[in-house]
Amino acid sequence: MRVEAYTATGIATGTVTADGHVRGHVEGLTDLIVEGSEWLPLDGSPGRQAGNVKLPVDDLLLLVSDELDDVPGHAQWHTIDLDAGPYRIEGELSTMPGFDPGRALARPSGQFVLLRDVRITLLSEPTGGEVRCAHALVNRYTVDRIAADIMLGFFFPGAAMSMTLGGATTSGAAIPTPATARPTPGEAAAPAAASPTDASAGTPAEPAPPAESART
Repeated sequence: MRVEAYTATGIATGTVTADGHVRGHVEGLTDLIVEGSEWLPLDGSPGRQAGNVKLPVDDLLLLVSDELDDVPGHAQWHTIDLDAGPYRIEGELSTMPGFDPGRALARPSGQFVLLRDVRITLLSEPTGGEVRCAHALVNRYTVDRIAADIMLGFFFPGAAMSMTLGGATTSGAAIPTPATARPTPGEAAAPAAASPTDASAGTPAEPAPPAESART
């Protein structure tokens, strides 16, 4: 399956060898191997072919794939925008009809939550370009700020939460799966390069190629 893996220092685009949906695959991993990848750094340097790269799953901020069709068939979708690392992410998050955050016993499980109708920009260059995709997985433990029309703070531990006006929409069918996660010409431009990242801030380094034994 083809993926775009967004990290604090850049974006790796390539393929992942896995059975089933990518969410079920990545939830059980420590590292994600992106094969035949292209690495697009956020420090302004040009993109390059990087071969197979190993990305720690904890360093993934956002994961886009053409194999994210495990979307709830009947759900309420809440408008949401959030900040994760250098990215501003806007989209919709689903809850079950009648969901009451004050009384809900169920809590999200796993490391990633699914968003649909997603728009991605760089915080440092909000008008410098965007990527749009039908749906994406967000690492809920890496979110710094969230604004939504319902209290969803427990979805994103540690994030600053604010409320917005508006209501949820009800969907009776899964959204269509795109042919590819990368936007087609004329649909969306890739995010503009951000300013160089301060290495002293503890930002993860550029991923290194995996050992031969780790490749799939």
